[in-house]
Amino acid sequence: MGTHMKTTVEIADALLSAVKKLAQEEQTTVRALIEEGLRDTLGKRVTPRPFRLRRASFKGKGLHPDVGSGSWERIRDRIYEGRGG
Repeated sequence: MGTHMKTTVEIADALLSAVKKLAQEEQTTVRALIEEGLRDTLGKRVTPRPFRLRRASFKGKGLHPDVGSGSWERIRDRIYEGRGG
């Protein structure tokens, strides 16, 4: 599971007692419950990076003359021309 680091955390007595009781009931460890709680908290607070559309432009002279001033239907027809559509 990777490396581990020992640390000391001050926890209210009543909370620690409740965690110990839960750990015993669920046949797990206090450490496992603390790690689970920390992972849940991090998962809720970590915000994903905003989506950024990659630059996909290319060098050229714009639209083909056949569709430059045409409708979307004409553009679609040109796209599927010769493809059975």
